[in-house]
Parts: sequence; C-alpha cells; structure tokens
Amino acid sequence: MRHHRVRGGQLRVYLGAAPGVGKTYKMLGEGQRRLARGTDVVIGFVETHGREHTAAMVEGLELVPRRIVDYRGASFTELDLDALLARRPEVALVDELAHTNVPGGRNEKRWQDIEELLAAGIDVISAVNIQHLESINDVVEKITGVPQQETVPDRVVRAADQIELVDMTPEALRRRMAHGNVYAADKIDAALGNYFRVGNLSALRELALLWLADRVDAGLQQYRAQHDIDSTWEARERVVVALTGGAEGETLIRRAARIAARSSGGDLLAVHVARSDGLTGADPKRLAEQRNLVESLGGTYHQVVGDDVPLALLTFARAENATQLVLGGSRRSRLSAITGPGIGSSTIRDSGDIDVHIVTHSQMGRGRLPRLRGSLSRRRKVQGFVLSVLLQPILALALDLGGDRINLTSDVLAFLLAVVVVALVGGLWPALVTAVGGSLVINYFFTPPTKTFTIAEVNNALALAIFVLVAALVSSVVDRAARRTRQAARAAAESETLATLAGSVLRGETALPALLERVREAFGMTSACLMERVDDDELTEIWRPIASAGTPTCRRPEDGDAEIPGRDDLVLVLQGRQLAADERRLVGAFAAHAAALVDRARLSEAAAEAKPLAEADKLRTALLRAVGHDLRSPLASAKASVTSLRSDDVEWTESERSELLETADESLDRLSRLVDNLLDLSRLQAGVLPVFTRPMALDEVIPGVLAELGDDGARVVVDIPHTLPLIEADPALIERVVANLVANALRYSPPDRGPLVTGSSLGDTVEIRVIDRGPGIPREDRDRVFAPFQRLGDTDNTVGVGLGLALARGLAEAMQGSVQPEDTPGGGLTMVVSVPAATTADVPVPGAREREGPK
Repeated sequence: MRHHRVRGGQLRVYLGAAPGVGKTYKMLGEGQRRLARGTDVVIGFVETHGREHTAAMVEGLELVPRRIVDYRGASFTELDLDALLARRPEVALVDELAHTNVPGGRNEKRWQDIEELLAAGIDVISAVNIQHLESINDVVEKITGVPQQETVPDRVVRAADQIELVDMTPEALRRRMAHGNVYAADKIDAALGNYFRVGNLSALRELALLWLADRVDAGLQQYRAQHDIDSTWEARERVVVALTGGAEGETLIRRAARIAARSSGGDLLAVHVARSDGLTGADPKRLAEQRNLVESLGGTYHQVVGDDVPLALLTFARAENATQLVLGGSRRSRLSAITGPGIGSSTIRDSGDIDVHIVTHSQMGRGRLPRLRGSLSRRRKVQGFVLSVLLQPILALALDLGGDRINLTSDVLAFLLAVVVVALVGGLWPALVTAVGGSLVINYFFTPPTKTFTIAEVNNALALAIFVLVAALVSSVVDRAARRTRQAARAAAESETLATLAGSVLRGETALPALLERVREAFGMTSACLMERVDDDELTEIWRPIASAGTPTCRRPEDGDAEIPGRDDLVLVLQGRQLAADERRLVGAFAAHAAALVDRARLSEAAAEAKPLAEADKLRTALLRAVGHDLRSPLASAKASVTSLRSDDVEWTESERSELLETADESLDRLSRLVDNLLDLSRLQAGVLPVFTRPMALDEVIPGVLAELGDDGARVVVDIPHTLPLIEADPALIERVVANLVANALRYSPPDRGPLVTGSSLGDTVEIRVIDRGPGIPREDRDRVFAPFQRLGDTDNTVGVGLGLALARGLAEAMQGSVQPEDTPGGGLTMVVSVPAATTADVPVPGAREREGPK
C-alpha cells in the first residue's frame, strides 16, 4: 500500500540481505552521480563504520552537521532534521532507515524523520537490511538466533518509489569479511562462526529476493488493474489445478506441483468449484485430504461457487494471472458425449492465452450415463417448448400412417409419452402446452368424427379428459422432482462450503482476514468487510471496520451490496453483486463464525490480561512452598550464634567467639541475598524494576562479581579482552547477572577446574560467556532451569530456592539483553549473556544494527 503524498519527495531504498553487501556504498555512489549531473545533494546522516572505501565516497558531498544529544550521562549524534529541512536540498542521503532515535527528539524512528523530509518535497535515498523488516523479523531470529531490536514497518519500504536490491553471494561476502573490509580484525572470527555462516547468509538472501519479488508482483497486479488488463502476463508461472473431489485429485495436484516447480518462484493454486446444480463425485472428506496435500506442497487452496464450471475456472485463473490450468481427463462415458461437450473441451475452447493441461488418470471413462434431470433454467424451458412444437406434428404424422391398425387408446398413450418426454426436458409449462396441444390433435385427427373438433361418443370425451388430467399430473410430478433435485444439489454445494469453513476451524485458522478472503472468493465478491457498531448517542450510529479482504474497503454498511448481520452490533458487508436469498442464508453462517472469532479474540485478550494475575498467584504459592526452609535456615543459624554469644552459662574462647560471629555473619548474608533476590524477582514480575543503563567497560563488572563471591572467587578464571567495546548496561544489574551465573557455575564445576569468564563482540552486541566443566544440562531441560523455585534433580533447597538463573535472565532482558545456555566443547555448560554495545559520538545508538557498504 503506497502512501498518498501531495507533491512530496520520492524515496529510494537500497535493500540488502545482510550487513556488508554494499548498501551504504551504493547510496553514496548514487549521490555522487546525481551531484555530477548538477543536482543539489547533501548527506543528512551516513555511517561509514570506519571503512576506507565507504569513507572515500563521502568526499565531495556536502554534510549537514549531526545533532548532539545528551542521554543518561552520555553524548550521541543524530540526524539534525530541522537543519536538513532548513537547508532544503533536492536530494538527501539518510542512512540507517530502521534506526531508533535517542529519546528526546520529536520522532521515535528515523523512518518517521524521512517521512517529514518527503512531505517537505525533498527526495530521500536510504538503506536497510532485510532482517529489519517487521514482517520477517521473527523469521530472521529463528534462522540466525540473533534478535533484531530495531524494525521498520513493511509499508514504509513498500511505499518507496524505487527499491534496489544490493545482492552478493554468501561466499563473496565471507571473503570480504575475511579481508577485513567489514569488521575489525578482532571481530572477524566470531562473526564468520556465528551470524555470517553460509547457511544463514543463503537464507537471508532468499528472504530478500522473495520479499522484493512479492513487492514487484504487487506492483504488477496494481498496474494490470489500473489499466483493465485481463490477459495473462507470464511474468511468473502460476499453475491452477482444478479439483472435483474425485479420486484423481492427488494425481492432478502432484502433476501441477511438478509443472510449477520447473519455474523458479512458480505458484501452485488449487481451486474447487461448488456448482449450484451439483458436482458428480464431490467428496468433502477427499477434498479436505487434497487440500492438506496442496498446502504441504507449498500451494494454496481456494473454493468458488459457479453454475458454469469452465467459466468459473477461467475467471479465477485470469484473476490470479495464472499461466497454466491443469484439469483431469473426463470421467464421462462415451455415451455421455451425446449430451454435449465436457468441462475440459469447453475450458480449452475459451482458455485464450492460458495453457490447459488435460491429465490422464485411472478414473477416465468410468462415469455413468448422466441421469435425466429436470431443470428450471430458461434454456431448458426453451428446449421443452421447441421439442413440443416439433414432436406433436411428427407424432401425428406417424400415427396417421398407421391407419386403422392403431386405435384411439394407442394414440392417447403415444401422446402421453410425448408429454412425459417434454416434461423431463422443459418442466411443467412446456408439458402442459404439449398436453393441451396433444388433446386437440387427437380430437381432430383420431376421434370420430375426424377432421372436426366434435366428439360423438362419451367414452372418447372421457378418454381425452383423462389424458389431459394425467398429462398435467405427470408434468407436475416431473417438474417438482426437477425442483427438488436442483434444491438438493444447491444444498450439497452449500454443505461443501460449510464443510470447508468447519475444516478451517478445526485446523485452527482463526484469522478474520483469512475468513473474509474465503467468503469473498466463494461468492465472487470484490470485497468483504466485518464492521462493528459504535453508538455515540441515540441518534447517531457509527460503524468501524474490524477486518477486511479485497478492495475497496467499506466505511459504512450502506457502501456495500449486501449486509449480513453476525449479531446486533456486527455486520458482514459484501461488495460486488446482490446476493440471492439462499446465498444470504449461507453467508449468514460465515457472519456468525466471524462474530464468534471476534468474541474469541477478545476473550483471549481478557485471558492474557488475567494471565499475569494467575502467574503472580502461582509465584506466591511456589514462594510459600520453597522459601520456608531457606528463610528458617539462615535465621536459625544466626539466632543460635547470637543466643550462644549472649549466654552467661558458657565461657567462650576468643576463637570460638569469632567462629560464632562468622557463622552469624554468613547466615545473615545468605538471608540478605535471598531477600534481595526475592524483591528483585517480584519487581521483575510486576514490571517496576528500575533500570538505569550507561556506557561502561566490562572490566568494571568483574571486580564486584569476584568480591561478592568471597573466597570462591579465587577459583574463577577471567579472560576479558581489552579491545572489547563498552556495553550499555545498568552497573548494579549486570553485576548481579554475572555473579548469579558464576555462582551457579561454581556450584557444578569440578574442584580442580573453576569456571572461565570471557567476552567477545559481534556487531552491536557484546557477549559475556560463563564456561564451566560440570555435568551440563540436557537440551530438553534448558528452558526449565530458568523457572524460579526449582532445581533440576534436586530434592532439597539447602543451597537456595533456585532464583539465580531466573533472576539472571530477567535482569538481562530488562537491559534489552538475553541469557542463553550452550554446550561447552568437551563437556559442561556455557551461559552466554548478550548485552547491547554502548555508543559514542562515532558509533551507532544502542541497539542499532549495522548497515554498511563494500570495501
């Protein structure tokens, strides 16, 4: 969706798959080219990250000075938006599109600054990495294991007038890093072994290519819609496979999937047409199985309603810009060919530029001769009247040639047969016309006296009267049967649609947009919108859309062609055409389900709000169970020591007195640490723990940690590189985090091999590793160790209530960091504390991700 800008500037974005592919370098190169053409170009903000080749591209370009911001005792530099607006260049180069501004400015994000520049009529060139797009941020974290703190909404990047992909193979990027063109020498090994693995880079590259391909495809579809282009443009192979619910469905799906796989980026779409006059062989259970198969092969399943199956298939295919359509060979027998061309032949005839594949299968030619069924359509009625007009003179001529050998009874029965045949073809009214016309023909030609409408004998008059009555009754019965057949077929089509709805519920598809898209597709609408009534007063009704599918989106129920109430305050609004009465009943089921989804979502929100209360109750219960012994033990030890010292019955020596005092002191220290942990954990649970971060060196943390550990601190080996950047952390909290992890490592380390504390940096993150050579933790139990008030395999709480790791992770996350366990090579456990690197006047703001150019 594009932003609507009135005479605004244009945005150009360089999109990269990973840091180091050359986005900033390309951005500066474009600035140099425009400057050479005489365009007024300035640099609003650029990050060279100390890279020689990128810095060289800055030369010759005017640089707007950065704004210096003081925050929590440190100075940072930011884009000076006011100065750039006052300078008002033609083009501004603004790097780091997803950057988070230091608090204190008027915009939280840099992309918001860029929107102000665009609104002022200034063209902007910027750069961003694929991992910072909001829609795939979680996918990137699963691939790389590195959470991205800064994101930019997809709509901002999609709204760009130009998006250029800066691409590079993983091998080339790793060679660039190995040559020192991306990171400093001390960061290269860690980067190549973690974020910049070949698999990670390949996955990020594929994400960037697919995201950009979808954006290009959306632009193509918009262009086709604006210019009313209905013909297929084969920009991407889209294969549609038609499913009937027959046994041949799996064969067709796999064949269509192979066709789609031959083209890189090909799409597979399966469609089932629920006919209003029924579809022979449709099996809801089998359709559900085939839908699962389609989705497992990476395709999508769709269902539409249409009386004319070939027309419905081709309409759907053209709407999806499909290039190929896969159909199964006809199951009709050879005798069925006399009833007209099959679906395959009709589809091929009208397919135009869509390639149609007829796939053979084992069910071909095994269908039965179609049952003669009544139809109330206009076409069938016309056919009935034509048959009546032709059949009566032919039958009269044939009976007249029979002469005296055929009596009146045979004549009546012959015309009665004609009435039945016409009734089967055209229904009630053509049959009644045939009955009346037949009675007149019999009276005139075959009832004495002939050649006159006079009837001499009473029995002949009675016979003709009975003939007309029987013909009328037979016609009525046949017509009624035809109506019931049509209604049953319609009910079957509705049940298939409802079965699909029920299947989506059972599969957990609860997203309102997905449900509305299913309604829009099934009933051939242009848009579907669920609206909720908000009453401001008794005289005014205000409606607000909750979810929608298709375009345009309704703003009021009156904007639509059909309004289906889901309940008193919810209405499903459809645009595209008027609904028939039976269709409204079916859409009502979807509307009711949509209302149920809204209620379920709100109940889920209420449950989510209540969850913290339940967790708090659970925490209090666990606390009462777990701390009884832990509070009593140090209290009892301290109490016994103090009571002994105050006793007048015993004469204590100086060494005994010192030992008792030491015991009391240790017990009170344990009690103090336990109370501090409990208070901090409760503050974390309540979300009120104060956090005051500032830039600090990791060397400042270690002395406090060792001092807190007392004599056990002598067993800890510390190896912190002096080249590590500063970290952005709360000094007291980061010390508690490391101290708790080291204390846990000491508890499980062998006596002769104490834990190791070391550090490294990767991008804008500093990692502190606490390594022990203990028994380690099984992978399936790694999340459990961070739960408070328990310890894996422990049967008592003599060494604490198990708060250390839970508190360490909670404190780290409060500082925008994390704590993750890893296996120690050779045996043991490594706890990795990741905290943001601090920023100075020459490096990005905390949490910023690098967006750099090539070397």
